[in-house]
Amino acid sequence: MRTDSFRGRDFITLLEWSKEEVETILDVALDLKRRFALGEPHDHILRAKTLFMIFYNQSLRTRNSFEAGMTQLGGHAHYLDPGKIYTPALPGKEVAYSTERVSDVARVLSRMGHGIAIRCYGDPVDWVYGGANELIRNFAYWADIPVLNMEDDKYHPFQALADTLTVYEKFGTFKGVRFVMSWAYSPSVHKPRAVPQSAIIAATKMGMDVTLAHPPEMELDPEVIQACQNYAKVNGSSFRIVHDFEEAAKGAHVLYPKAWAPVQMFKPPVGEDNPKLAQEIFDRYKDWKATPEYMALADPEAIYMHCLPADRSWEVEDAVIDNTDPKSGWRSVVYDEAENRLHVQKAVMSLVMR
Repeated sequence: MRTDSFRGRDFITLLEWSKEEVETILDVALDLKRRFALGEPHDHILRAKTLFMIFYNQSLRTRNSFEAGMTQLGGHAHYLDPGKIYTPALPGKEVAYSTERVSDVARVLSRMGHGIAIRCYGDPVDWVYGGANELIRNFAYWADIPVLNMEDDKYHPFQALADTLTVYEKFGTFKGVRFVMSWAYSPSVHKPRAVPQSAIIAATKMGMDVTLAHPPEMELDPEVIQACQNYAKVNGSSFRIVHDFEEAAKGAHVLYPKAWAPVQMFKPPVGEDNPKLAQEIFDRYKDWKATPEYMALADPEAIYMHCLPADRSWEVEDAVIDNTDPKSGWRSVVYDEAENRLHVQKAVMSLVMR
């Protein structure tokens, strides 16, 4: 594989990256994590380079891991709040003296820096499924520098990389690892599909045996499901969909229960633009919660994962998310997972922005 082929590429979804390329990203992430642990300076990699970060949505882990990562690599991250600049907008979405067309923003920033990272989903695109992904791809079309997806309404590739690195660290392999991505209850229906979709893309791509568990109303994008089925076939692994929360957990190595919106939440033609109905559907499944009893169904050395922030007491009980004692058997690795956001993002930035 030509490693110089990474330079200048956009990072929007793992569907556009090969298994071999993802393995290279993980190798680089592990090397950078080792250097970070030893205190070895590596600020020459992106010295004096600039990443522009545009956040249409709030953030803790994403913003700080990208800012810290750019600092550690020798560069600088500029935080851009769309409400404090002329909000980048697609054609037809402009508002006089409030917005600026994406094509103009992308070309201006391309003259001043070395990467553009964007987070956008949900309310900023009025819950039109795919609207945020379209916005990011429009940036990528016009920009002459890499565009990085910090989460849109379809994909969260950096979270998926962090999840994948965490699994590898805990089990030393992907082969034979039984990975369960499950829906879980939250009182809020404002949950995009990006995390579960990217999680199953990454897990099947790398060859894990993947189970997707959700109530019938919480189905995911058919194109993502088809891709996962194809990856499983190529890898000689498995991918299945079940509608039983506890049955899916039995014998699992990785349990990843997290809420996402039902299709009724989205605007037509994907959904019905009916948040009230979406809430009613959510409330039918309040028993879909990660408890110690749920974790006990899994493999004795299973791990609990979550992208954070978790809705404590609804998605997960404190006794699960706070259990980091390996002597207990199953344990929570959510803070290892969160730290790995830093290392995988540094790896991607090092490869595409150098």
